[in-house]
Amino acid sequence: MVDSPLSDAVVRAPRTGRNLPVAIGVGVGLLLVVFGSLFIRKEVFIVFALVAIGAALWELSHAFGRRGIHIPLLPLWVGSAGMLVSTYRAGSEALMVSFVLTAAGLVVWRVVDGGGTGAVRDAAAGIFAATYLPLMGGFVMLMLAADDGHWQVLVFILLAVANDVGGFVAGVLFGKHPLAPSVSPKKSWEGLAGSFVLAMAVGLVGAVLLLDHNPVIGLALGLLTPLTATLGDLAESMIKRDLELKDMGSLLPGHGGVLDRLDSMLLTAPFVYLLLSVGPELAA
Repeated sequence: MVDSPLSDAVVRAPRTGRNLPVAIGVGVGLLLVVFGSLFIRKEVFIVFALVAIGAALWELSHAFGRRGIHIPLLPLWVGSAGMLVSTYRAGSEALMVSFVLTAAGLVVWRVVDGGGTGAVRDAAAGIFAATYLPLMGGFVMLMLAADDGHWQVLVFILLAVANDVGGFVAGVLFGKHPLAPSVSPKKSWEGLAGSFVLAMAVGLVGAVLLLDHNPVIGLALGLLTPLTATLGDLAESMIKRDLELKDMGSLLPGHGGVLDRLDSMLLTAPFVYLLLSVGPELAA
């Protein structure tokens, strides 16, 4: 039997440190849950998003605890629910108002529990967490609230998947030149090129067939997503490196933690929202 590049990739996949069959199974399962929740009722997807962000906040809280930083988790969970739900119901103004209220609530909660430099540190970490997760997640709620919101969110998620899959396959097959060796040694320029190729294909198909937009919008989505997703992934890698962690958690077998799956989506969400909101008018 002659070895093929694909079979070589499967053999070499263990260098990623993941159980590839398990990772694929969990990934497909998550996609099915997302697809089902989007097209049953939008509110079901909101619940799914709340669970995902709540789990990611729990992981981040435990990770920060390794450095003696204690995020006020309960008010952060409550504030996150308020941010996502109010954004879906009332739009971008509600997102900003609920974010400010969440930040203020975190400060008050921590000060009541005790003052000093520890309170400042913990409150600052809590505000960072609120910005990093529910605030970025609010842009997904803005997409969801549109008339074709279920399609917009699906295209957004498929773009993130295309970025990861394209980067993984191209990196395993061709990766030779590290992208950021001091931050994420396994990422390569060849992998980034693969992310661009697959994300542009998905962006083009999604924009034209699912959203009925100009192909230029799809190409723009495909060009933008690998940039923002890679920056988001590298940012989380820097946090993990500083905390001396391989993964943020172990809730998703083969993937690590929930935050390890969301990292590339967080920074991407506001840009995809902006492109889908103003792009069609600019391309007209």
